[in-house]
Amino acid sequence: MKARLLQNLSVNAVQLVVNQLLGLGIFYVLSTGLDKNTFGQINLALAILMAAFNILSCGIDQLVIKKIAAGADVHATVSLYVVHVLVAGLLFYGILLGGYTLFPHFNGVYGILLLIGIGKTMIFFSTPFKQAANGLERFKLLAYMLVTSNIVRCFGLVMLGILHHLSLGNVILIFIAGDIAELLFCVFLFTFSTKTPLSIIWNRGNYVQLLREALPQTGVALITSALSRFDWIFIGILVSAVKLAEYSFAYKLFEISTLPLLAIAPLLIPRFTKLFQQNIVRVDELNLLARAEMMVAAFTILILNICWSPLIDGVTSGKYGAVNIYTIFILSLCIPFLYLNNFFWTMYFAQGRLKMILTSFVITLVVNVAGDIALIPFYKNEGAAIAFLAACVVQFVYYLKQNKTAELNIVWRPLIMCTTCALISLFAAMILFDGNWERIIAGTGIYILLLMITAQIRIQDLKAPFRVE
Repeated sequence: MKARLLQNLSVNAVQLVVNQLLGLGIFYVLSTGLDKNTFGQINLALAILMAAFNILSCGIDQLVIKKIAAGADVHATVSLYVVHVLVAGLLFYGILLGGYTLFPHFNGVYGILLLIGIGKTMIFFSTPFKQAANGLERFKLLAYMLVTSNIVRCFGLVMLGILHHLSLGNVILIFIAGDIAELLFCVFLFTFSTKTPLSIIWNRGNYVQLLREALPQTGVALITSALSRFDWIFIGILVSAVKLAEYSFAYKLFEISTLPLLAIAPLLIPRFTKLFQQNIVRVDELNLLARAEMMVAAFTILILNICWSPLIDGVTSGKYGAVNIYTIFILSLCIPFLYLNNFFWTMYFAQGRLKMILTSFVITLVVNVAGDIALIPFYKNEGAAIAFLAACVVQFVYYLKQNKTAELNIVWRPLIMCTTCALISLFAAMILFDGNWERIIAGTGIYILLLMITAQIRIQDLKAPFRVE
């Protein structure tokens, strides 16, 4: 079981590295090859579509993983989800198409929104097959599914850049082609690998039951969508596309910096589900997992901030580095909270505490939106980052108060200790050294030393690896 977990983690980590590198390539070509206004408009359209399709999932995506991991019939479950995405996706795009007659020139974005929406609808149609593969713990299969669109888009955009044909129209065509390719590949690969027929089994009663089970998660999906991209949309509409281009660049690199979290998060849902089904709570191992996550998260703060300005200004010719130095510092402070919030969310989701999760997201949304409205008009991108940090902190405090396993209430300690060690190491390295490599080496050394002094790194931890059997 331990070997299988490590294998799944390795496969998922490779997939994420490949996908993030491809995504970074896409982002780099667009950010350097297009002017900031056009780049910002594309990101505004993508933010709106991402929020919309997350809402349209109604929380069924995570529920499908849980049900299949718990032994539900794969064909029947996937069929119900396929019906849902077809109806919801086509209805949404029909409304979007009709809305073009009302807002044909809205901020220069609606036409972009409509065209890129074709591709994102195809991606939405592919989600049942990806979530089923996740629930089955077929992570190699899932990896192949998830990289298709980015491969097409990355190599297509690179070729456009080499040939000096990088224009808004050509970029949109590449986006649509990549998303259609991913849908076709997902359908073929899933049916071939799992031997699950493509035919749809429709059962109205089962579909209604699925919606009822997903109802708390529907609220979570709605709130998560608003939370994840409200700042982008708010900046793009009320400030400027240029400021959105700058903020979205920083936010994209911030998302990439959470790669270790992205690697482990999909593995925890089926594992935690089985763990809590057996009523087994290995508190020491869960605390070890949380502490290990904090060490990784805090180290990310250190490296991200040391490397940011020299590296980003160097590769973007000064467009996105120094201008984002305060934004990325504030966003990086969110990383430890994101790790622990995901840890608690996964635990509570596996326990079936969906209403509590919904409440947490409502509170988080209110804090984030209120912060955006209050801060963005005055502090622009830095205001959005502060609002997001406040929302992460509030969500963590709420999750901690809702925890019923008393032994897990100490997870705030490694959060504080590891983050403090990282900040001390960061400021010491920046003050004492001038070269970037010297700062990285010195900062890393100071950080490890401080972790040992504060007993965050312990020899006995090596003898107690986290496992879920």
